Amino acid sequence: QVHLVESGGGLVQPGGSLRLSCAASRSIFTINAMGWYRQAPGKERELVARITSGGSTNYADSVKGRFTISRDNAKNTVYLQMNSLKPEDTAVYYCKADTLRIIYWGQGTQVTVSS
Repeated sequence: QVHLVESGGGLVQPGGSLRLSCAASRSIFTINAMGWYRQAPGKERELVARITSGGSTNYADSVKGRFTISRDNAKNTVYLQMNSLKPEDTAVYYCKADTLRIIYWGQGTQVTVSS
């Protein structure tokens, strides 16, 4: 069992920044990939950013150049730095852990970008 706890969401004005954190209950070194997904009202959950145990990353086209995913293995934590936020970034953001056996999801954290 892998427990994931997200934090860092909140209200921010357009152009602002937030950093989301996802703390895992065991070493992320043993997890194949960690990712951030988001879901806005009326939309399906979509991939935002992903990082593998080897450090390879990929991003949704809509966030390239603005968002950065990173990890701190010592803290078992994955981060999503979000810069130049836009109203269309408003969504619930979820942390995802892909193991060899099963996929785990965090509870989600709300990000609202509004003036």
